Amino acid sequence: MKGFAKKITGIFLIFTLMASLTACGGNTTDNASKTEGSNDASVAEDTSKNDEKQLDSEEEVTLTLWSIATESDAFNPAYTKAIADYEAAHPGVKIVHETFENESYKTKIKTAVAANDLPDIFFTWGGGFSQAFVEAEKVLALDEYYTEFSDELNVAALGNATYNEKIYGSTFSTPVSLLFYNKKMFDERGLTAPTTFEEWKMVNQAFLEDGITPIGISVKDTWVLAMTHDALTLKSAGPEKVHNVLTKTSGTYNDPDFINASASLVELIEMGALIEGAAGLSNDEASQLFYNGTVPMYITGSWMAGSIYTDAETPEDFDLAPIPVLNDANAQITDFMGGASDTLMVAASTEHPEIAGNAVFELTRSISKYAYLDGAGVAAWNVDYDESEIKPLVQKVAKYATSATSFTLWFDTLMEASDAGEYLALLQELYIGNLTPEEFAQAMEEQLE
Repeated sequence: MKGFAKKITGIFLIFTLMASLTACGGNTTDNASKTEGSNDASVAEDTSKNDEKQLDSEEEVTLTLWSIATESDAFNPAYTKAIADYEAAHPGVKIVHETFENESYKTKIKTAVAANDLPDIFFTWGGGFSQAFVEAEKVLALDEYYTEFSDELNVAALGNATYNEKIYGSTFSTPVSLLFYNKKMFDERGLTAPTTFEEWKMVNQAFLEDGITPIGISVKDTWVLAMTHDALTLKSAGPEKVHNVLTKTSGTYNDPDFINASASLVELIEMGALIEGAAGLSNDEASQLFYNGTVPMYITGSWMAGSIYTDAETPEDFDLAPIPVLNDANAQITDFMGGASDTLMVAASTEHPEIAGNAVFELTRSISKYAYLDGAGVAAWNVDYDESEIKPLVQKVAKYATSATSFTLWFDTLMEASDAGEYLALLQELYIGNLTPEEFAQAMEEQLE
């Protein structure tokens, strides 16, 4: 996904590519210390001495961490345990964890960057979303701190947090979009998980004939709607074309494969496959309709695999599958939206760069472990602990991730921030019928020019 040597972003051909990318890893340490501002070598050295002086004098250092791991988020327990572990291992350092709802956080983080009011450590999304933060020199380069952890976290996993060959963040999970479904409700009707869009329509029709709305979705939290549209586009246009068009490398959004994806979403809406009132439903409210059996399908990130075990009364009734393919000439069932984009970064303005620079790796290492054990996500860091108790659905997610033919970042992460904001706004217009698929494609084309 990104590496902005212009965005290694988007297509992340897993393990074979990881092997080749590893070679470009730890050669930027010196560069990080030559950056201006708080990256400056002398400043970092002085600040490091200040950090040590503070710890030596037993004066507590407090680091503030922002994230979207709210209490209802599947990653919240992992953050809590990771912070506890870190504080136990580093007496004198306290981490204050402040959490925010996903959608509003995207605005808050941009505002904080503009106002130079970032906390010491903050969650963000790699790729195009954070590119402007790095270009504005508001983020600390972390190459020198990564070296200590390079045997535990492949540098290829940091591709979405690498800009101009410098590492600016650390990740903890490899989430992907999946079709979650109520297997019991499918079995009762003799249905199986669809692998093509035509099969998906037939499944939807079977539920509709039984008076059941097939698909839960939130339009109020636009990122949920976007996950469905992103996936349809990937499975229509394929990973290479999607990456090239959204990163303005080549191609046009007026391509018939892009229009086909938007038309397919409209087709689902018009056949009544999506839950009514989605414009007023939050993700939490809409996903609850899936957990309680009101709707049999829900498209979202792989973190739902863990949430099913805590939020559904009968977790054994649920299963998951890749998103169906629209055009097998361009896409495979094993092409996935997602990848290691969830990232923790350090503000260039932090008063404790040495402590925060190390903490961001220790924290993501622990979050990776606990989130995997909790079933919230597939570990991005090496697994050197007992995983025999991993929940079956999480094991299935890990299996899909390791056999994926490609990863493509979600649109609102892959695109530059201004393009992403317009995309989400246009998507809502498409959903309510104010734009046709062709008009939506033309508007996106103009936005990406």
